[in-house]
Amino acid sequence: MRSTNFSQVSKVGHLSGSAKRASRSAGGHEKLSDFIVPDLKITPRTGGYARGQDGFEQILRSSLALLVNHGASALTLRRIAAESGMNVGSLNYYFKSKEDLIRELLNAVISSYEESFDEIMHEPGASAEARLENLVSLILEDITTKKTTRFFPELWAMANHDSFVYDRMNELYQRARVSLNELIAEINPRLSADQREILALFISASMEGMTVFAGYQKPWVDRMPVLKLLARKSFVQLVTSLGPSDFDGL
Repeated sequence: MRSTNFSQVSKVGHLSGSAKRASRSAGGHEKLSDFIVPDLKITPRTGGYARGQDGFEQILRSSLALLVNHGASALTLRRIAAESGMNVGSLNYYFKSKEDLIRELLNAVISSYEESFDEIMHEPGASAEARLENLVSLILEDITTKKTTRFFPELWAMANHDSFVYDRMNELYQRARVSLNELIAEINPRLSADQREILALFISASMEGMTVFAGYQKPWVDRMPVLKLLARKSFVQLVTSLGPSDFDGL
């Protein structure tokens, strides 16, 4: 199992050097299912804010590390500032409120997934079924990391009591399902847009549920290779076999 490196940050337009672990087949092609999702993809600031890029990134990295290592209760502006090596006044230069910080943190997190998903979606010569299997493998492998196992459940808990976090999490998962939705449309064009959305939600929720059972240090983490195989085969079969009539009454 690989360890999580919270200083690993990808800039816009490429994965960081340590973020991509691509093995090669006999033909020399990269297996995109072996990609590692970088922790954050931070968009460079522009204009007058560009000079503060390093501090901006450090705050986001510190916030992510606090959530993962200490939980949501540690995510206070004072604690974030201390972890970032600055005072609260300096932190307020970058983020006017905790809500602004959370918005940028979640955007950096989901952007890293979108970039990795995009690599799979444009894998040369791969069928839609193969790309779906690769996408499932990537997501389930990512679930076994410390970052993912701890980060998302902390946000789920926050969303239960904070409407702002709830809305941001809903946006995050909507963005995460875009690639699933596109692959479902390629594999089974008979399904309507609403039916594809429901099916993408089902697949996404099924994988997310693995976090509590087969995530980092969870009881079934050692069985993740078998669980990935079952998920890959069953999801492709499900997407292929469902017809519009199967959704009747919904």
